[in-house]
Amino acid sequence: MPPIEPSSPLAIVVMGVSGSGKTSVGEHLAARLGCAFVEGDRLHPEANVAKMAKGIPLTDDDRWPWLDLVGNELATARGRGQSVVVSCSALKQTYRDRLRREAGGTLYFVFLTGDPKVLEQRMGARTGHFMPTSLLQSQLGTLESPEHEAGVITVDIDASVDTIVSKAFDGITRLI
Repeated sequence: MPPIEPSSPLAIVVMGVSGSGKTSVGEHLAARLGCAFVEGDRLHPEANVAKMAKGIPLTDDDRWPWLDLVGNELATARGRGQSVVVSCSALKQTYRDRLRREAGGTLYFVFLTGDPKVLEQRMGARTGHFMPTSLLQSQLGTLESPEHEAGVITVDIDASVDTIVSKAFDGITRLI
Protein backbone atom coordinates (compact mmCIF):
# COMPACT_ATOMS: atom_id res chain seq x y z
CA MET A 1 0.00 0.00 0.00
CA PRO A 2 1.46 3.42 -0.93
CA PRO A 3 2.08 6.06 1.74
CA ILE A 4 -0.82 8.38 2.51
CA GLU A 5 -0.67 11.96 1.28
CA PRO A 6 -1.71 14.20 4.22
CA SER A 7 -2.44 17.87 3.55
CA SER A 8 0.27 18.87 6.05
CA PRO A 9 3.24 17.01 7.56
CA LEU A 10 2.31 14.37 10.13
CA ALA A 11 3.90 14.28 13.56
CA ILE A 12 3.30 10.98 15.35
CA VAL A 13 4.57 9.68 18.68
CA VAL A 14 4.50 5.92 19.21
CA MET A 15 4.16 5.67 22.98
CA GLY A 16 3.89 3.16 25.80
CA VAL A 17 5.93 1.57 28.53
CA SER A 18 9.21 -0.18 27.91
CA GLY A 19 8.79 -3.47 26.08
CA SER A 20 5.65 -2.40 24.22
CA GLY A 21 7.44 -2.32 20.87
CA LYS A 22 7.71 1.42 20.29
CA THR A 23 10.85 1.15 18.17
CA SER A 24 9.73 -1.75 15.98
CA VAL A 25 6.26 -0.33 15.46
CA GLY A 26 7.63 3.19 14.95
CA GLU A 27 10.13 2.08 12.31
CA HIS A 28 7.55 0.07 10.40
CA LEU A 29 4.88 2.76 10.67
CA ALA A 30 7.31 5.41 9.40
CA ALA A 31 8.21 3.16 6.46
CA ARG A 32 4.55 2.62 5.66
CA LEU A 33 3.90 6.37 5.86
CA GLY A 34 7.00 7.12 3.79
CA CYS A 35 8.59 9.35 6.41
CA ALA A 36 11.49 9.56 8.85
CA PHE A 37 11.69 7.70 12.16
CA VAL A 38 13.46 9.03 15.26
CA GLU A 39 14.31 6.70 18.15
CA GLY A 40 13.43 8.75 21.22
CA ASP A 41 15.63 6.70 23.55
CA ARG A 42 18.69 7.92 21.64
CA LEU A 43 17.81 11.46 22.71
CA HIS A 44 18.09 10.71 26.43
CA PRO A 45 20.92 12.58 28.16
CA GLU A 46 23.71 10.24 29.33
CA ALA A 47 22.73 10.80 32.97
CA ASN A 48 19.24 9.44 32.27
CA VAL A 49 20.59 6.35 30.54
CA ALA A 50 23.02 5.72 33.40
CA LYS A 51 20.23 6.06 35.95
CA MET A 52 17.91 3.66 34.13
CA ALA A 53 20.72 1.16 33.52
CA LYS A 54 21.19 1.04 37.32
CA GLY A 55 17.47 0.35 37.77
CA ILE A 56 16.70 3.84 39.09
CA PRO A 57 13.42 5.30 37.79
CA LEU A 58 13.57 8.74 36.18
CA THR A 59 11.92 11.69 37.86
CA ASP A 60 9.95 14.41 36.11
CA ASP A 61 13.01 16.66 36.40
CA ASP A 62 15.05 13.99 34.57
CA ARG A 63 12.46 13.72 31.83
CA TRP A 64 11.80 17.42 30.99
CA PRO A 65 15.05 18.03 29.05
CA TRP A 66 14.56 14.76 27.18
CA LEU A 67 10.95 15.60 26.30
CA ASP A 68 12.13 18.98 25.02
CA LEU A 69 14.61 17.20 22.72
CA VAL A 70 11.85 14.89 21.45
CA GLY A 71 9.55 17.87 20.91
CA ASN A 72 12.33 19.66 19.05
CA GLU A 73 12.69 16.69 16.68
CA LEU A 74 8.95 16.87 15.95
CA ALA A 75 9.01 20.64 15.42
CA THR A 76 12.15 20.53 13.26
CA ALA A 77 10.65 17.94 10.92
CA ARG A 78 7.41 19.87 10.73
CA GLY A 79 9.38 23.08 10.03
CA ARG A 80 11.05 21.33 7.07
CA GLY A 81 7.63 20.27 5.80
CA GLN A 82 8.38 16.61 6.54
CA SER A 83 6.35 14.00 8.36
CA VAL A 84 8.00 12.12 11.22
CA VAL A 85 7.34 9.25 13.62
CA VAL A 86 9.11 9.38 17.00
CA SER A 87 9.21 6.73 19.72
CA CYS A 88 8.76 8.12 23.23
CA SER A 89 7.22 6.60 26.34
CA ALA A 90 5.16 9.80 27.02
CA LEU A 91 3.77 8.15 30.15
CA LYS A 92 1.97 11.13 31.70
CA GLN A 93 -0.53 13.57 30.25
CA THR A 94 1.75 16.46 31.27
CA TYR A 95 4.52 14.89 29.14
CA ARG A 96 2.19 14.50 26.16
CA ASP A 97 0.94 18.08 26.60
CA ARG A 98 4.52 19.31 26.61
CA LEU A 99 5.22 17.35 23.42
CA ARG A 100 2.10 18.82 21.83
CA ARG A 101 3.31 22.34 22.67
CA GLU A 102 6.84 21.68 21.46
CA ALA A 103 5.68 20.01 18.22
CA GLY A 104 4.11 23.24 16.99
CA GLY A 105 0.97 21.73 15.51
CA THR A 106 -1.26 18.68 15.59
CA LEU A 107 0.42 15.71 17.20
CA TYR A 108 -0.91 12.17 17.02
CA PHE A 109 -0.15 9.39 19.48
CA VAL A 110 -0.16 5.65 18.87
CA PHE A 111 -0.57 4.15 22.35
CA LEU A 112 0.80 0.61 22.54
CA THR A 113 -0.77 -1.23 25.43
CA GLY A 114 -0.67 -4.80 26.64
CA ASP A 115 -0.72 -7.29 29.44
CA PRO A 116 2.14 -6.69 31.93
CA LYS A 117 3.21 -10.35 31.59
CA VAL A 118 3.65 -9.90 27.82
CA LEU A 119 5.60 -6.68 28.42
CA GLU A 120 7.88 -8.35 30.96
CA GLN A 121 8.50 -11.30 28.64
CA ARG A 122 9.40 -8.96 25.77
CA MET A 123 11.75 -6.92 27.96
CA GLY A 124 13.47 -10.07 29.19
CA ALA A 125 13.98 -11.34 25.65
CA ARG A 126 15.65 -8.26 24.20
CA THR A 127 19.38 -7.66 24.26
CA GLY A 128 21.50 -4.54 24.27
CA HIS A 129 18.92 -2.23 25.84
CA PHE A 130 19.71 -0.12 28.90
CA MET A 131 16.24 -0.46 30.47
CA PRO A 132 16.11 -3.37 32.94
CA THR A 133 12.93 -5.39 33.46
CA SER A 134 12.93 -4.20 37.07
CA LEU A 135 11.72 -0.74 35.95
CA LEU A 136 8.58 -2.03 34.22
CA GLN A 137 6.41 -1.80 37.35
CA SER A 138 7.60 1.77 37.92
CA GLN A 139 6.62 2.70 34.37
CA LEU A 140 3.23 1.00 34.68
CA GLY A 141 2.66 2.92 37.92
CA THR A 142 3.56 6.20 36.22
CA LEU A 143 1.47 5.57 33.09
CA GLU A 144 -1.60 7.78 32.70
CA SER A 145 -3.72 6.30 29.93
CA PRO A 146 -4.12 8.70 26.99
CA GLU A 147 -7.23 6.97 25.68
CA HIS A 148 -9.49 9.92 26.57
CA GLU A 149 -7.25 12.44 24.79
CA ALA A 150 -7.78 13.70 21.23
CA GLY A 151 -5.56 12.33 18.48
CA VAL A 152 -4.78 9.02 20.21
CA ILE A 153 -4.97 5.59 18.60
CA THR A 154 -4.80 2.68 21.05
CA VAL A 155 -3.39 -0.62 19.79
CA ASP A 156 -3.00 -3.82 21.80
CA ILE A 157 0.46 -5.37 21.43
CA ASP A 158 -0.73 -8.97 21.56
CA ALA A 159 -0.33 -9.36 17.79
CA SER A 160 2.38 -9.42 15.13
CA VAL A 161 4.25 -6.21 14.36
CA ASP A 162 2.57 -6.13 10.93
CA THR A 163 -0.89 -6.33 12.51
CA ILE A 164 -0.05 -3.66 15.09
CA VAL A 165 1.32 -1.35 12.39
CA SER A 166 -1.75 -1.91 10.21
CA LYS A 167 -4.04 -0.99 13.10
CA ALA A 168 -1.95 2.11 13.86
CA PHE A 169 -1.91 3.12 10.18
CA ASP A 170 -5.66 2.65 9.87
CA GLY A 171 -6.20 4.70 13.02
CA ILE A 172 -4.02 7.55 11.76
CA THR A 173 -5.77 7.63 8.38
CA ARG A 174 -9.13 7.89 10.17
CA LEU A 175 -7.89 10.85 12.21
CA ILE A 176 -6.32 12.94 9.46
